[in-house]
Amino acid sequence: MWRAGPKWDEKSDLNDKIYPEVVEREKGLEFAMEFRDQAATDQYSREDFSMLFYSPEKRDAFLALMPVKFNSEVNEAVSHDLARFDLTPELPKFRFPTLVITGRFDMNVAPVFAYQMYRAIPGAQFAVFEKSGHLPFTEEPDAFASQVESFLGTIPAGTVH
Repeated sequence: MWRAGPKWDEKSDLNDKIYPEVVEREKGLEFAMEFRDQAATDQYSREDFSMLFYSPEKRDAFLALMPVKFNSEVNEAVSHDLARFDLTPELPKFRFPTLVITGRFDMNVAPVFAYQMYRAIPGAQFAVFEKSGHLPFTEEPDAFASQVESFLGTIPAGTVH
């Protein structure tokens, strides 16, 4: 059987293999986060987001303006809930236009999973952004917008309600 997307807890997170020093810094913050230390939580979030990028320049620009506040309680609850589901068997049932997007250097969810999803969804299109990590809309915004506009242009009027 062709396995499309992983269950949440089976996703191939490569961060510890590519960014071992960052992952170690995150582990050092976890104790303080247990006691709801907001500074530790914010630093953990910055460390986590730092591993999502291909381009150091794009990463630094994002982190300098980073509006995201990491809510560990919400993140933990969502992760716990997602671990209960495997929606992989549903992918071949999709009967709507689908564009599966990935960054070539996505260490958070390895591109192989995006490719497997693409292969499992009938008629899906697949786009790889060669100079992106997990956030191609941030690292290659013009190429991303062009790809999405092109995809939307292939959908016949009245197909999506």
